[in-house]
Amino acid sequence: MTLISADNDFALMAALFVIAGGAFLAEKTRIGSHLTGAVIAILAAIAAANLRIIPHSAPAFDFVFSYFVPVLIPLFLFKANLRHMLFETTRMTGAFLIASVGTIIGVLVAVSILDVSALAPAANIDPASREAAVAGLFASTYIGGSVNYAALGEITGLSTDASFFSAATATDNLFSAVFLSVLALLPGLNWLAKHFARHEHGEAAVAKDNGERISATSLTLALAVAITFVAAGDAITAALGMPSLRYAIITALALVAATAFPHWMERLHGGFELGVGLAFVFFAAIAAGADLVAMVKIAPLLIVLVVILLSVHLVVLLGVGRLFRLTLPELVTASNAAILGATTAPALAAARGWHDLVTPGVLVGVLGYALGTFTGTAIFHLWA
Repeated sequence: MTLISADNDFALMAALFVIAGGAFLAEKTRIGSHLTGAVIAILAAIAAANLRIIPHSAPAFDFVFSYFVPVLIPLFLFKANLRHMLFETTRMTGAFLIASVGTIIGVLVAVSILDVSALAPAANIDPASREAAVAGLFASTYIGGSVNYAALGEITGLSTDASFFSAATATDNLFSAVFLSVLALLPGLNWLAKHFARHEHGEAAVAKDNGERISATSLTLALAVAITFVAAGDAITAALGMPSLRYAIITALALVAATAFPHWMERLHGGFELGVGLAFVFFAAIAAGADLVAMVKIAPLLIVLVVILLSVHLVVLLGVGRLFRLTLPELVTASNAAILGATTAPALAAARGWHDLVTPGVLVGVLGYALGTFTGTAIFHLWA
């Protein structure tokens, strides 16, 4: 039981928006400015869920994932003129490949150190293949995301053990939220940032007079255009019979419009700011799914595995990324795209003010969807 029940939709939506609004206000304080609003929203939602104020899952949260998330992408891309972005996209692809290699090394190290053969005893797989299955499962989710995670669960047979799969899902949810907080904090660590090339592009890419030009008309039109892109993208994916391409097609539609009609798209003032606000609500909904008690009770070994995996991932990311003179924001966005996917990467980039990394963040996240299942399946079959 929770203070706000899972079927109290309006109260739960109010809680998510209060957390998001409170995070914006807290970000203006001295301590909050170091944590950033995204981190505050995530930590507040984790605390609220585990203190039983809000549930870990609810139809209201599903509404956020189903309807807010796809609309976020076009809202962030109204000014994403590809003529100006090819250089950053190339660099981001390199950063994402480094992040993916970090995940692969991390999962191989973690599974080699730990005895995970006892995990998933009810799974419909040979005990000798369990290490390979666990390695493939976590490699897929930390390169692609939840879509790849579900696919590898079926491919490896791990999804047939409901107890293990629920514990693995809880662990993934918690540490994804915590890792998102870590990524948001990294650029503010001066002792770390000074070792990387400066990020010169997009820090102040908001139009100076944007605040004066935002109106009810511009906000309504921004939402109308964003929702239209989503509807058109869903119609195209349905016609193709390829739902996995949803975010890729929505992104493509927004990019084509922003590149072909830049003057018209730039008139949709306030769309980006509205997207940042909804992104904070999205962060809170993600973080609410982190069930600390259930995770610790069911499979503490999974906690150690994920901590090792993400630690190695981060070390490889920062070490190799510095050698290639990639900036910290580029590496953070690439890691975000790999660990959490194409939705949180542009949201965090927007929240941090890295406007030039929003579109590359989406694109490499979509690349992760393509690589995640392939990489996880390869590890599963080669390791077994």
